[in-house]
Amino acid sequence: MSDDQSDRRQTFDALFASDPDPWGFEHSEYEATKRHATLAILFPDRFKRALEIGCANGILTAELATICETVLALDVSSEALQLAARRVGTLGNVSLARAEVPREWPDDTFDLIVFSEILYFLSEDEISQVAQLAWKSLTEEGVCLLVNWTGPNDLPLNGAEASEIFTRDLPWLKAADGVWPLYRIDRLHKARGRGEPRAAAGDICDK
Repeated sequence: MSDDQSDRRQTFDALFASDPDPWGFEHSEYEATKRHATLAILFPDRFKRALEIGCANGILTAELATICETVLALDVSSEALQLAARRVGTLGNVSLARAEVPREWPDDTFDLIVFSEILYFLSEDEISQVAQLAWKSLTEEGVCLLVNWTGPNDLPLNGAEASEIFTRDLPWLKAADGVWPLYRIDRLHKARGRGEPRAAAGDICDK
């Protein structure tokens, strides 16, 4: 896939226009299990303000809304956002916006930022940029959650590589992770003191 922003928008608009559920979010057992695992790795915390990058048709967005006071959900595709609006439009704590990261990043702070199966659609430089932006936007006690498919894909980067690029230049503390046959979830926090070396991972929960 091209890294050109307008081409990416067109690609995903065409994808969602041809299939409102291109990855089987609604009926796939894999997707349902992954959403359950995503909420489980956040449990029992609740959050005041969440940012979801790449909300697609809003199925995970609706789940996040149950544990967050407010959710800002972004997607590059207007078609996807129309589908998401049908699902979460009646929820008073969810806002939807079309944006393409990293060049269109919200000017706000969040105590939860979620990247669910989105990083490897970006270039290596873009992943580094969104990591920096997420760090700046995340509150000191906030959580950044990475969900990555680890099976083969036809993109320049795979899930493991995307996760490594995201975490390599900043002192993220891996507070917990979960590893399944086809995906992994990493719960990241800011290490104390921005200038400190990367802290050792703690409370690791491999599954």
